[in-house]
Parts: sequence; structure tokens; C-alpha cells
Amino acid sequence: MTRWAIRAERREFWLSVRDGASYKQAAARLGLNEATGPKWARQVGGVTPYFVFAPAPKGRYLSLEERIQIQVGMHLDLSIRAIARGLDRAASTVQRELDRNSRATYRARPHARKTSIRQRGRWFRGPNSYTAHGAQRWAEKRATAAAGGRLTRLAARPVLRERVQHLIGVDDLSPRQVAAQLRIECPEDPEMWVSHETIYKALYVQGRGELRRDLHKRLRTGRAMRRPRRLSGERQSRFAGMVNISERPAEVADRAVPGHWEGDLICGTANKSAIGTLVERSSRFVMLLHLPEGHGADAVQEAM
Repeated sequence: MTRWAIRAERREFWLSVRDGASYKQAAARLGLNEATGPKWARQVGGVTPYFVFAPAPKGRYLSLEERIQIQVGMHLDLSIRAIARGLDRAASTVQRELDRNSRATYRARPHARKTSIRQRGRWFRGPNSYTAHGAQRWAEKRATAAAGGRLTRLAARPVLRERVQHLIGVDDLSPRQVAAQLRIECPEDPEMWVSHETIYKALYVQGRGELRRDLHKRLRTGRAMRRPRRLSGERQSRFAGMVNISERPAEVADRAVPGHWEGDLICGTANKSAIGTLVERSSRFVMLLHLPEGHGADAVQEAM
């Protein structure tokens, strides 16, 4: 499987996670091993990668297929105009693409006509200096950054980064508290403000110049990766086959028929003690169960 086929598979994986599926469920939908999902999540700290949000290329922008044709034209030693005619594009479009995404090679005694398309003094662009998939990857990063997905505030401002690391690592503040504290300390300097979401992403996804990796241990949860959020009504039950209280029959809900009991559990400090309650819904008769030996299923059944 090629790198881009794997990347498309990962994009489908993260879209499933954003729809509410767990990491294991998203992997199973793609026919993968369930352990693959958590593994992919750990690699990016549980934060959805940038290429999932990359906008689809429009007509004025080059697509991956067109970039592959440019790469083939480079290997065939075609001219810029010949490549542009094959794409039905302007020659300047192909020229800008090569200037932006190819690597030039310096040679003291060049032989340009044999090995390259273009010569600028002693700098040459050889047939292997441009890769379509690499150019596509950089184009997606630039498009995502232009859409507002770039997180560079902490990386670009060392003073802000050091202050955030001090507040988390030394003062033991949470990212939300850090964001509030910075606004109090620098009310007239918005450049020293940062949101708690930016801090969390900098901790989970380690980029160049971002926060130290070990600071995640100072978080309240101590987690090194983000857990996927569940949509409303999608929280999974911890008990198999449990019937939700909203699904009780009508005669139970309106207390019209006697004989229906409702149980509950009252736990003490640190769950070291507990009292069970049984309420008859029609007469409101209450029974209390003493649970000195614990409040597991066996202990509750024995007390009844």
C-alpha cells in the first residue's frame, strides 16, 4: 500500500472518530485490527491531524494528478511549456509550482542539458528534485494554515512559551488557569495571551519550538494524549444490557400500579461505606439496606 493510500485510510479513520466512534470502532470499520486505532491516536497525541481539515483543491489550484504529470514531465526532460500544454495550464503556473516545491542542486562544473530542465548560473533543478506527493503535502499544509489551522503563537514567542511552562510546571496551574492568568498579568498586551486549547494542543502534539513533552504530567488528568469527545446521547454504558431509566413502561412512570420498586445506592466518603435504598413507587414505602461488607452486586443481593 502506498503512502497516500495509507494517508487516505487514516483520514477516513479520523472522520469516523469525529463522528463519535471510538478508536477501536473506527479501525474496525476500515477492516483493521482494533489495536491499530489506539496506536494511530498515540502517534498524534489524540489530536486530529491537519490533513483531515485540508480543504479540497479548487479549479485554480493544482491537484495531485496534475503534480504527478509535472513530475513525469521532469523525468522525461520536457520543457516547462510542454508540461503546461499537457496540463492545459499556463506555463507560469508550472514555473511557480517548480520554484516553490523543488530542490535546487549546486554544481561547480554543471552539465545542465543532460541532467536538468532549467539552469540559473550554477544552480540546477534535476529530474529528481521535484516530487508530486511532497508538493501536495506542502500545499495542504499551506492551505490548512491559511484557513486558520496553524498553531505558531507559542513557537514564535519564546517569552510567552517560557511563561506558560513556568505556570504549568512550577505554579501547577491548569491550561485554563494559565490562559486566565496571562490576561491578568498582561492586560494591555494581547500578544502575550494564549487560549487553553492552544496549550493543550502544544502538549499533545509536539511541534518544533512548542512546550516540553514532560509537562503533560502536570495536568490534572496526567494524560499524554487527548480522548475523543462523545456527542450528546452517545455515551456508552458500563453495564452490558442495561435498560435506561427513560425506557421504563408507562405504568411504572406514572406510579399507577403498585409493586414496582426502585433501587439506589448512597455512598460515603471515598466510597468506604454505603447504604442501599429500595422505594416502592406507588406507596413511596422506603427500605434501607445496611451494607457493611461492601456494595458490590453480591453484597447488595445478600442484604436483600
